[in-house]
Amino acid sequence: MSNEFRLDIDKDTAKGQYSNLAVISHTPTEFFIDFALAQPQGVSQVVARIITNPRHAKALAHSLLDNIRKYEEKFGEIPDMPQSPTISGGPQA
Repeated sequence: MSNEFRLDIDKDTAKGQYSNLAVISHTPTEFFIDFALAQPQGVSQVVARIITNPRHAKALAHSLLDNIRKYEEKFGEIPDMPQSPTISGGPQA
């Protein structure tokens, strides 16, 4: 039995979207993660929104922390950002 995991991705999606801001909010049943491009003029444009359930959000958080640990082992510590390029919001109305 193979543990190989494959993803299909179209050309436009494979190009990706750059984001330097994430706004996270939630309801009792979903997490909303808005990835945005914050610009010097003070205007932020959302480039992608991910909606997922709480269990997947928690798994994503664990996976991201694990990958940051692996990255830092290989390339060195990532310096912390000044407070709030990532904004964590509360429940949505």
